[in-house]
Amino acid sequence: MKLISIFVPLLSLISVGLSLPEPGKWDFTVTPDTSFNYVVKSVYKGAKVYVQINCHSDVADSVIEVRLGILQSECWDYEDTLGKLKYVLNSYKVTNSSKEYLLMKSYSCNDHIILKEGQLQDKTTDGSPRPLHELSRDGAYLLGCFIKSENVKDTIGLHIEIKSDYGYLSAAEWPLLTFYGFMCIYYIILGLIWLLLSFLQWRDLLRVQFWIGGVILLGMLEKATFYAEYQSINDTGIEVQGAMLFAEWVSCAKRTLARMLVIIVSLGFGIVKPRLGSTLHRVVAFGILYFFLAASEAYLRNNRTTPYSKDVLVASVPLAVLDSAICWWIFSALVNTTRTLRLRRNEAKLALYRHFTNALIFAVLASLIFMVYCLKVHHYVECLTVWKDMWLEDAFWHLLFSVILLIIIILWRPTNNNQRYAFVPLLDTGDDNEEEEHLVNDAYGVKVRIHQQKHISPRNSVDDDLKWLEENVKSDPALPILDSDEELVCTRFEVSKMQ
Repeated sequence: MKLISIFVPLLSLISVGLSLPEPGKWDFTVTPDTSFNYVVKSVYKGAKVYVQINCHSDVADSVIEVRLGILQSECWDYEDTLGKLKYVLNSYKVTNSSKEYLLMKSYSCNDHIILKEGQLQDKTTDGSPRPLHELSRDGAYLLGCFIKSENVKDTIGLHIEIKSDYGYLSAAEWPLLTFYGFMCIYYIILGLIWLLLSFLQWRDLLRVQFWIGGVILLGMLEKATFYAEYQSINDTGIEVQGAMLFAEWVSCAKRTLARMLVIIVSLGFGIVKPRLGSTLHRVVAFGILYFFLAASEAYLRNNRTTPYSKDVLVASVPLAVLDSAICWWIFSALVNTTRTLRLRRNEAKLALYRHFTNALIFAVLASLIFMVYCLKVHHYVECLTVWKDMWLEDAFWHLLFSVILLIIIILWRPTNNNQRYAFVPLLDTGDDNEEEEHLVNDAYGVKVRIHQQKHISPRNSVDDDLKWLEENVKSDPALPILDSDEELVCTRFEVSKMQ
């Protein structure tokens, strides 16, 4: 347990460094204070760069100086590459090789690459803008543009596009479009199967199965929103304001409901206990707190100014601590629930929880292995060259959760004998039914008193039954943990009906 709670915060912090989808179009307004602007992009070989400049001046023959540079980041180190780009632009070092492209020239407001009144003068024969440069190799690139005007009243607009053959998505994020599309179809299939099984067994559904249906629905909505956002960016190159944040908040809601589901299942809700009682308030409180922290972390991550901004740690560190507490709670509850079922000798429910525990252990081990891989290959390396598989840092957690959800669906699927896993109160065994007697023995660990006498005095029956119950209930020290006060009241009420 201690080992798990130590590594869970690390798993959460690794995901903080994940970047948001990079757009493919950028627009800047150049002023004397913002004369230098830059963009970053990972692309495949053959990607084309388009640069357009809108210039309007009240002074005739107004001249602007343009210095544009494209440098490849060999080690995915944008800060170091930005420093090199500023140096070569300021030192007028002009080169044109497969790794870098630099252009330094002065233009008037009616020159050939300058946009005048919104119309590009230099175009191809079909009327489309002519690309400024075509990148000759796969890699992460940084494009910087320095524009200086002699007239402070000049209005200059800078428009940059970087587009590959498939669209505007970055090379490091292009596989996620296909992944989210596949996961959307996967959740639709899961939802249809779960809906069909629930319809066929609607009379015997357990309450926990409604929670599972809610998680499937939110998972379907989450993947659909992510796929729609990535597809929109790939087609237009522009991120819709607020769309990515909405997708992130849907993901936060799904993760919150999923954690609440695992907690209540681990506590034995509907299987060992009929109700959670006051524990339900704690589960809801943890869920609300988790959603607030996760939504805050998503908001800060979506609105950070640079890829290396540390503001997101304000919410991610408390979120990691809360995740650790939830993980500790889940495994502690599983230990108590399996001990309860072992004392009650209920082999059917015990086998169910053993499979569930093994699935969670598998998830933890897989997470630890992937964490070590990410730390070794992506985070603690002198030169990051395997950037093409960085999309896995996003996809792995979605894939791992979908596997765990599939296991939960298989274990708690609606079936004809669904009620054998449901909580069963003390039964009336007046018909001397051996099957019911065995079921109650498994559930409570007590011997069932069979009323074989046909005539029992109504005056003494309740007192005799209560006395018999006290004498036959096991005096195991762990037994008070098994039944809550509400269950004891329910048991006494059922005994009162055994007349």
